[in-house]
Amino acid sequence: MAGTESGRRHTRDDVARAALRILDDDGLPDLTMRRLAASLDVQPSALYWHFPNKQTLLAELADRIVAQAAPRRAGADAGSHTRAAAFALRDALLAYRDGAEVVSSTLALGLGAASAREGLADAIAADGFARTDADRAATALLHFVMGHVSHEQQRLQYDSLGVVAPEAGGAGLGASGSADDFAFGVDLLIGGLQAARARVSEG
Repeated sequence: MAGTESGRRHTRDDVARAALRILDDDGLPDLTMRRLAASLDVQPSALYWHFPNKQTLLAELADRIVAQAAPRRAGADAGSHTRAAAFALRDALLAYRDGAEVVSSTLALGLGAASAREGLADAIAADGFARTDADRAATALLHFVMGHVSHEQQRLQYDSLGVVAPEAGGAGLGASGSADDFAFGVDLLIGGLQAARARVSEG
């Protein structure tokens, strides 16, 4: 009973903040409801006052991670809004250990982080593309961002464990080239949109 009363004293924000700390310190595999309850000195059942299950907790974390995608200043060149939004989302995902995995799994279940796709769609539309094209392109861009950052975070973890030698070559992402590779991928999508628009105009 004491654990339940203590759980009531903790707010939903307290629980989410504690979960983010565990995520950042130890990664998603160690973020269990039991571990979270122990960090708050409550029984696991007390957490369900705020989150009915782990999936809804992860959805809340995903929303918080995506919300930290601080808008970058767009330039004057073509595609600048799209590029700025993609990099802002990348920065937000990289700010938390396993951030891409949390957001990706939540999106797959349709539970949260919808603002990630909406933000990208708004940016693509701001670059002058039709809203229907922007919505479809945002989905493709979101998949690219999630996949790329997930790969980056896996490499960072492997490198920290010494699993991947710094001099290793191949098709993997290196720390120094990951941002350039990311920009190249985003520009490919922007270029494809521009080419598609040009074909429509010419037709």
